[in-house]
Amino acid sequence: MSKLLDGLNPQQLAAVTLPHHSALILAGAGSGKTRVLTTRIAWLLQTGQISPSGILAVTFTNKAAKEMVTRLTTMLPATPHAVWIGTFHGLSNRLLRTHHHEAGLPRLFQILDSADQLSAIKRMLKGLQANTEKFDPKKVQQFINQNKDQGLRGEQVEAWDTYNRQLVEYYLAYDAQCMREGVVDFAELLLRSHELLSRNQILREHYQQRFRHVLIDEFQDTNRLQYRWLKQFASADSALMAVGDDDQSIYGFRGAHSGNMNDFQRDYAHDNIIRLEQNYRSQGNILDAANALINQNPGRLGKTLWTAAGQGDALQLYAADSDQEEARFICTQVSTLHKQGHPLSDMALLYRSNAQSRVLEHALFSAGMAYRVYGGLRFFERQEIKHALAYLRLLVNPDDDNAFTRIVNFPTRGIGTRTLEQLDAQARQQQTSLWRAAVAASTDNKGLGRFVALMNALQDPITTLPLPEAIAQVLDGSGLSIHYQNEKDGQDRLDNLNELINAASVFVRDNDSDTDTASGANQTGVMADFLAHTALEAGTHQSGNSNDALQLMTIHAAKGLEFRTVFLTGLEQGLFPSELSMHEAKGVEEERRLMYVALTRAREHLYLSYAHTRMLHGQTRYGIPSQFLNEIPAELVQTIQPAFFGSTNSRRTDERAFTDAWDTNPSAAYSHANRRPQANSRTASLGAASTSASRSPTSSNSPWRLGMSARHPKFGLGVIVNLEGQGEDARVQINFGAGHGIKWLALAYARLEAVSHA
Repeated sequence: MSKLLDGLNPQQLAAVTLPHHSALILAGAGSGKTRVLTTRIAWLLQTGQISPSGILAVTFTNKAAKEMVTRLTTMLPATPHAVWIGTFHGLSNRLLRTHHHEAGLPRLFQILDSADQLSAIKRMLKGLQANTEKFDPKKVQQFINQNKDQGLRGEQVEAWDTYNRQLVEYYLAYDAQCMREGVVDFAELLLRSHELLSRNQILREHYQQRFRHVLIDEFQDTNRLQYRWLKQFASADSALMAVGDDDQSIYGFRGAHSGNMNDFQRDYAHDNIIRLEQNYRSQGNILDAANALINQNPGRLGKTLWTAAGQGDALQLYAADSDQEEARFICTQVSTLHKQGHPLSDMALLYRSNAQSRVLEHALFSAGMAYRVYGGLRFFERQEIKHALAYLRLLVNPDDDNAFTRIVNFPTRGIGTRTLEQLDAQARQQQTSLWRAAVAASTDNKGLGRFVALMNALQDPITTLPLPEAIAQVLDGSGLSIHYQNEKDGQDRLDNLNELINAASVFVRDNDSDTDTASGANQTGVMADFLAHTALEAGTHQSGNSNDALQLMTIHAAKGLEFRTVFLTGLEQGLFPSELSMHEAKGVEEERRLMYVALTRAREHLYLSYAHTRMLHGQTRYGIPSQFLNEIPAELVQTIQPAFFGSTNSRRTDERAFTDAWDTNPSAAYSHANRRPQANSRTASLGAASTSASRSPTSSNSPWRLGMSARHPKFGLGVIVNLEGQGEDARVQINFGAGHGIKWLALAYARLEAVSHA
């Protein structure tokens, strides 16, 4: 047996050595799916079942694509470049570069990233004298991209009212502007390549015959257009392998369609499903909690994660009085673990919303603890890099109005707003680009004359020098380097500009033998390919990555990552699951999948926490525990601060203790009453909505107030957590603890009795 197959478990082995037909691989979190994908490719090549040019492998991020290439090269060092491995957008770009004429694009078309696309839309709206208060540029951008992701051109979009008809007109005007300037946005890459294959039968059949094996990673995150794009490569003789996890489908807000997995099973896989259920990341208790939680979702394709690594520690639950106390608790635990030898970088603090991070960051800063907020500006999105790339883009494509607008007066060269407005009007009147209008006006305007002369002078290094040297000369000749040298804090920006030259060197080295990428035409073509690479490159958070620091991030950002210890915060109803999601079952199901992702990021230690009061968006929220906590078996959880309400047998004792506590410290009693029930009384549902202090009481004369205790003849003693309405419509929300949970009651019929503390 080949050494490639050493160490594979039976299910992984079945997936890797699958005969030539389509299959759906349900790959659970931490089940080694990347290894399976790359080993499958290596196995096909090593056994001679297919040539390198006959494989198409698609994934979602450049990081994942690079990891696949690295692993494949390790397995088969002589692997040719003919294997097509990349992202949807990267492969679409490659396809359109090769067939730009058939696609109706210029050979050196440029790619607009999200920021550049927004700038282009703003220019389009300004030229049409649009009301940008009514038609916000970002909303227009969202409208255009959503329709492109659905595979719809402007003329195909149904407009039901005047507002949407106007949006369609802007969509059409934006497309016309992009065609005129020779640029495409990210959504256009996929749509244009799909259209190319769907209408060109000869080209489609060529690629169907070429790619006999098509492999797709993270299939649960595909949208409808991406699935249709993939189907263009499939013939009756093709073997499609879709690898994904319907339980980790968490990007519905981006257009991901989790139903694609069921559709793929029906269209291709039929009954050929392989489940990768052995987890190599997390310990048993963590996996058991995740399995129990996700089993609440209906319609799953179904799998159960397990591990041979043992059960490990119980999950730790902490119920804090406030978000500040929650943050202090986390600081204490992190400090303790760090002193025990756990690196900070192997601990992560996860939250549902970015708005939660402020209190956490403040506590960490006050404690003098090193932390890093995962994310921030990516390298190619930084101001100085965007300026440098704009110079290069305009040198390659003089009709790129976005690039022209960014750099025409940066560094400043005395070209004012009025000059640019006149130039824009002239360009529109003559139906030409801003650059061509500037050339025509350069004899009468000194500022424009200097700019035109500068750009003409910079054409020489672009066309004659190797890529890194050409970029270095543009950075110096444009004045960018001198500009940032004179800035007070410009050294970091200069370092980034130097890093851009390094990136160009790496690009040349990595693509030296790839004729598709290098184009083989001239240095201008190499520059165009490099610019396309920068637009497609996802990048990483660059600053301080060498330092040991606690990782802070949203749960969405944590997907694909793993940590020895995870702190999952803010587990309150209305926060997680989010309040918006609770209005529909599908929304809660996606939130539950997000919770599943959060749990399975942890290898050894998992801390769960919630707060009874939280400052969020300028308001104090009175929180109740997330329903997800109630879906985790009690025997898997250890409560760090015991819940106040105990078992059914001790309920009366608890009620007396609650009343005594209220007399001594009402706020403490209220907090204890909301805490998680003990393991032997997990029957309560925690499914009511979270509340806000901004809600008004039933009336100024009402005897009921937030935090008061009340007794119900059936449900017993509870604490008021919310009131709303007036008169006969007044109702109250009460936390009755473990036995009956949270309930809304109409005051007119509730027969409530206020508990006296006199």
